[in-house]
Amino acid sequence: MTRIAVIDIGKTNAKLALVEGETLAEIAVVTRPNRPLPGPPYPHFDLDGHWQFFLHHLAVFHARHGIDAISVTTHGAAAVLLDQDGGIAAPMLDYEHTGPDLLARGYDAIRPGFAETGAPRLPAGLNLGAQLHWLLETRPDLGARIAHIVTYPQYWGWRLTGEMATDVTSLGCHTDLWEPWTGRFSALAGRLGLAVRIAPARRSDEVLGHLLPAIAAQTGLRAGTPVAVGIHDSNASLYPYLLGRASPFAVVSTGTWVVAMAVGGKTAALDPARDVLVNVNALAEPVPSARFMGGREYEIIRNGREAVPDDADRAAILAQGLMLLPAVDPGSGPFQGRSMRWTQDPASDGQRMLALSWYLALMTETCLGLIGAAGPVLVEGPFARNPDFLDMLAVLRPEGVEVAQSATGTSAGAALLCMDRSTPPQTSAVTRPADADALAGYAAKWRAAAGQG
Repeated sequence: MTRIAVIDIGKTNAKLALVEGETLAEIAVVTRPNRPLPGPPYPHFDLDGHWQFFLHHLAVFHARHGIDAISVTTHGAAAVLLDQDGGIAAPMLDYEHTGPDLLARGYDAIRPGFAETGAPRLPAGLNLGAQLHWLLETRPDLGARIAHIVTYPQYWGWRLTGEMATDVTSLGCHTDLWEPWTGRFSALAGRLGLAVRIAPARRSDEVLGHLLPAIAAQTGLRAGTPVAVGIHDSNASLYPYLLGRASPFAVVSTGTWVVAMAVGGKTAALDPARDVLVNVNALAEPVPSARFMGGREYEIIRNGREAVPDDADRAAILAQGLMLLPAVDPGSGPFQGRSMRWTQDPASDGQRMLALSWYLALMTETCLGLIGAAGPVLVEGPFARNPDFLDMLAVLRPEGVEVAQSATGTSAGAALLCMDRSTPPQTSAVTRPADADALAGYAAKWRAAAGQG
């Protein structure tokens, strides 16, 4: 069996998983919170803390199970700036920091348009180009100290192998730095004076390099263990289905972000004002996508509640029309700038949780519609275990909703970068619920209340 260690860093948690390549099963998993450090000089990620965590558990995993290869997947809107000696030129900015908004006018004057990059204009540091612009403008000495820029998955690859790169999926994640249709850097890199300092772009499924002897000695792994180039996390969820599954289909990757990605869908006029963008998949192909911060919205509304809705909650909501309307997080998604509201106060925690699950499904369907998604919808991540979310989505997507029969998601998708495999994961269809007509009626009323007609 091939065993692949996957460094998997989401916005909320950092994780090391050991994945069995042939089955995609996770043999072992450890996590630590991905809490930004408050500064100075600004909120930034704990790279050193993560590194020590990964080194320790790589050693433990290898001693217990053996490791044959390493892959990396991380959240987007992230890069690391390195100096001539390979040290950190500036702490890695948390993309939720609002500092870049203070220089928005200057940045807007130099950023390429949506037609060129497929990247919508986003708040805070969600456009990586806006982060770089803000850092260069507010730290006058930084420009002279930056020798190399690597996107986030490749930062860990560099520390493991000594090889520098960027990857097409991370560059294609609303950075403003990449042209997804031409497969090259945009004009922004030159306008920022960084064109020669951004590491070369490579495909995610290539071998970046091999484990450095010093890291091998520290962890016990074999010197020369291969390390994949690495991949943006939503594209890691998509990757297993690109390997042999016929289009059209769509993948919904769920976590802190819910990202809908359409493969071979209908032609749609993409609207950047609704958080629609063009991602780039692991094969360097453009993928129309839309997203919202669904996992965070879930935690905000749940607020620690553990209630499980029952049949009485379902009947009550369908009879009374309790709805949660967008947007819980007004800074992202298809209803940006809107404030959430309940149509009435939930009568119980069960009703609150059920209305929340249906809200998330309706938001997901909105995203799928905006990108012209066609064919079955494949749900990955935590929402694939939410039956109420799946029920509503199954009613809204007549071509079917499926969930994987075995573990997939970001870690498994990243592990597959190290495998010679073309068979997509087996999935099971979500059964259309018995009260489908009532759910369809609820959905129509929600759309009207949300202003979608």
